[in-house]
Amino acid sequence: MKLSVLMAAILLTATGAQAADTLAKIAAANKITMAYRESSVPFSYLDGPSKPIGFSVDLSNAIAAEVKKKLNKPNLEVSWMAVTSQNRIPLLQNGTVDVECGSTTNNSARGKDVSFAINHFYTGTRLLVKTNSGIKNYADLKGKKVAITTGTTNMLVVRKYNEDKKLDIDIVSAKDHADALLLVESDRASAFAMDDILLYGLRSNSKSPASLEVVGDALQVEPYACMLPKDDPQFKALVDGVIVGLMKSGEFEKLYNKWFLGPIPPKGLPVGLPLSDELRENIKTPSDKPAT
Repeated sequence: MKLSVLMAAILLTATGAQAADTLAKIAAANKITMAYRESSVPFSYLDGPSKPIGFSVDLSNAIAAEVKKKLNKPNLEVSWMAVTSQNRIPLLQNGTVDVECGSTTNNSARGKDVSFAINHFYTGTRLLVKTNSGIKNYADLKGKKVAITTGTTNMLVVRKYNEDKKLDIDIVSAKDHADALLLVESDRASAFAMDDILLYGLRSNSKSPASLEVVGDALQVEPYACMLPKDDPQFKALVDGVIVGLMKSGEFEKLYNKWFLGPIPPKGLPVGLPLSDELRENIKTPSDKPAT
């Protein structure tokens, strides 16, 4: 560990802050561990057996590059670890991963356990259904099975809506997004309720994109952001600086166009989702404001 990094860690810990912990930990290990998701298209997903790609993966790479520069460690190892909706927060809390950039909603409840960087996307819960299902909105789900990925905010949103509207929806918990998609494709669920952008991405990479469609009103609008260790303002400032820098330079919008409007692996089909008004405003005035 560099003496300057060690002294900063000791000084900041002594004053009651833990601002240098993450950088000191990374420096000591000579390794930064980035979390990724296996099927959060186009944010973070696998292209082949072990190669994570996507919009959030590109953000992760930019963060790793800045950490190398900050620590003056050009040969710093960048390690990748797959996480799920269920284990992503515990693995960040216990230090197994240093950064999680996937498709994670920045909300107040999670903010008690982790920190969030500048928001980089806005989305709402909608429905992926078969085009011949006759389902156009939530009212059409009365008494039907709906797949939702375990450990997501969508589960809470749909459960509340189900209770309020007395739709008698049978919610089926899925291990991950790919499993939830399979439940719909195999007619074991009538719909998959999830963030609309993830549904568009899954549809574009599915076996038969034309047989699926995204329908329904958005139940809520929520921001996505990279998750960071709690109470580490120095590390958060570094990550925020990377994301704001990309936004101000125009590189962020280029990355967005690459992953959301251009053809993407593995099928070379576009997701086809232009920048939202909320995201355009966030690029102009960057914010880490959480959903309630």
